[in-house]
Amino acid sequence: MNKNNLKTMLFVLLSFLLINEGMAQSTNTLWYKQPAQYFEETLVLGNGKLGATVFGGVNSDKIYLNDATLWTGEPVNANMNPQAYKNLPAIREALKNENYKLADQLNKKLQGKFSESYAPLGTMYINQANVDNYTNYYRELNISEAISKVTYEVNGVKYTREYFVSQPDQIMVIKLTSSQKGALSFDVKFNSLLKYKTNTATNILQVNGYAPSHAEPSYRNSNNPVIFDENKGTRFTTLAKIKNTGGTIVSTDSTLGVKNATEALIYVSIATSFNGFDKNPATQGLDNKAIAATNLSKAFAKTFAQIKQTHLLDYQKFFKRVSLDLGKTTAPNLPTDERLRRYAKGEEDKNLEVLYFQYGRYLLISSSRTLGVPANLQGIWNPYMRPPWSSNYTTNINAEENYWLAENTNLSEMHAPMMRFIKNIATTGKITAKTFYGVNGWTAAHNSDIWAMSNPVGAFGEGDPSWANWNMAGAWLSTHLWEHYVFTQDKSFLKNEAYDIMHGAAQFCLEWLVEDKNGKLITSPSTSPENIYIASDGYKGATMYGGSADLAMIRECFDKTIKASKILNIDADFRAKLEAAYAKLYPYQVGKKGNLQEWYYDWEDAEPKHRHQSHLFGLFPGNHITPLKTPTLADACRKTLEIKGDETTGWSKGWRINLWARLWDGNHAYKMYRELLHYVEPDGVKTNYARGGGTYPNLFDAHPPFQIDGNFGGAAAVAEMLVQSDVNEIRLLPALPDVWESGSVKGICARGGFEVSLDWSNKALKKLTISSKKGGKTTLIYGNKTKTVSLTAGQKMEIVW
Repeated sequence: MNKNNLKTMLFVLLSFLLINEGMAQSTNTLWYKQPAQYFEETLVLGNGKLGATVFGGVNSDKIYLNDATLWTGEPVNANMNPQAYKNLPAIREALKNENYKLADQLNKKLQGKFSESYAPLGTMYINQANVDNYTNYYRELNISEAISKVTYEVNGVKYTREYFVSQPDQIMVIKLTSSQKGALSFDVKFNSLLKYKTNTATNILQVNGYAPSHAEPSYRNSNNPVIFDENKGTRFTTLAKIKNTGGTIVSTDSTLGVKNATEALIYVSIATSFNGFDKNPATQGLDNKAIAATNLSKAFAKTFAQIKQTHLLDYQKFFKRVSLDLGKTTAPNLPTDERLRRYAKGEEDKNLEVLYFQYGRYLLISSSRTLGVPANLQGIWNPYMRPPWSSNYTTNINAEENYWLAENTNLSEMHAPMMRFIKNIATTGKITAKTFYGVNGWTAAHNSDIWAMSNPVGAFGEGDPSWANWNMAGAWLSTHLWEHYVFTQDKSFLKNEAYDIMHGAAQFCLEWLVEDKNGKLITSPSTSPENIYIASDGYKGATMYGGSADLAMIRECFDKTIKASKILNIDADFRAKLEAAYAKLYPYQVGKKGNLQEWYYDWEDAEPKHRHQSHLFGLFPGNHITPLKTPTLADACRKTLEIKGDETTGWSKGWRINLWARLWDGNHAYKMYRELLHYVEPDGVKTNYARGGGTYPNLFDAHPPFQIDGNFGGAAAVAEMLVQSDVNEIRLLPALPDVWESGSVKGICARGGFEVSLDWSNKALKKLTISSKKGGKTTLIYGNKTKTVSLTAGQKMEIVW
């Protein structure tokens, strides 16, 4: 037997062992036996700014590149419709006269521009010639390391690629190796849908370009939907440089490559000119060329091992905070796409359920580490010039859902980009509050973007009020500030960062409220996100008064602002106004079907199974409706969910799982969690609500098409099934499904600044470990048992239940 044959046999044996070892760790590994063909089959990497979408092809490996800060457009002119508020008296008069058709028509006068779009930076290709017959193909993403790998054989030679994106070094690194000396040859090429120029001077593939000054949403017809202006738009730079072992570096005017090497490293550096939501990226931007060059130079001076070690230390300090074990599984070791297909048939796969939970955490770490630039509808991964719904910040649910897992799954630092974004949008939102609604404070509407656009959309009267005119995003977003405080107990944050913004959101709501005919406070005009009512005269419309969703968010906003002012011992006069207004709010109503009314009157929904359930906000993500404290309202929420049914879009399933968990119905929550993991075939950018939501082969959430919010909502729901909390108490295993009979979870965070770990067996809690970040007191609740504990800062306590 010659040496090469022996090496090949050893490689095959080692690959078998490694694959099966990796499969034993299937709670952390996505793997496949073929390259990706569709976007929804790819494996994504990111450092919270630079995003990479890896196809893992053999002849040509395609990698979509993104930068979280590369959007179309420039700073928004928030004063775009300065006289809009003058239409309010006429709208309110129409509503007072119950003329809803006229109110819908007039409400369109309270509209502004559409948001800008998240842009695709470009595509990098790693091309290899004459690779026709390959075997033993294997592709994986290890989410415990945030590293992707591809291996395959050609004529007895093993080829390996390893990819990761480092946050500390702000660099993407791809390591390519061949088992035979001199067998590695490839070229690197770049193209983009944006305007760009390429050169390969000094053996660096250099790309410089710029994003459009505007891109229309994909759902709007336009003769000129994408506008480029060389004097406007965000600039970008992409640099790629190769470090080779053996062989030679080769180049053309548009490619950079290696011939006859044994190993090569590709370093990819990306930067943009984005310099803040209020800075013109063309005239006041950062020096993207210099930033990209500096990052490349520093990284290139380091070894692969150094960069990888730094990457792992940085990433794993977040990822390893939480572990989940759902007990023994009998599921066979299969590729991830095959696992999903098997699971969709009703088969058991507890480790797939763990993998989906941890994948949500992986995605948040990978997409949310740039201040002021939170994860968008697609995280940071987008190949389309006009992506679905502009891949923007949809603030009537989706942007907020992205962050439901930030605090309770121990990723509080990943919440920071959203915190800064809220500060930005509160700035533009002050102008929106004045010009569109004639009141003080701040608010935001249905859509936003990197420029913190806060106005209601609709192209100045073209949008349907059901989605264009909703204006409660300020109230909703402000609750994220409170959540961050209540989980971290960071009083300095509450005082110096959060409170003024919370005050401003509450002030808008306070001045926006008006009295109904019975003296109760309501909003007028009002809409319920994207839903349509059928009025008593048969009219189908969106504009009304006293919508339950508005009032639910206002209740939550007022309650948290009142609590914050008490903690800080400030703003007593304003607090008194909020308390008085809270007491006068139009109360929740239970309809004739036993449901929680969405509308002021007990009207029918035009679409009874509508994907939105915004009027249940008080149950989740709010907490002023609970089965214990408000049982009648909780029962009405349950009835509403039963009427709506379980089949809905991906993000909506994520929300409903959380709602069922808050109703302490673990079996129903689990039923819907399984349905969230229902396998959906990839089909590109197709919006098809009828298909229902689910999960693509790469575990991306299927809205459809892909939206990342379902991933985040589903992951948050798993934590919610195991631990629920408020400032005074922590409920243990409140919605544990029967199928999770035994298991453990470590590192879940609870309100009050606590961290808990649980072990359970035979559906009974056995052991609890609790620690406190700042010191405090809480009541632990498990079934009908309670135990009050007090801990000092940093103290850990173990309790055998």
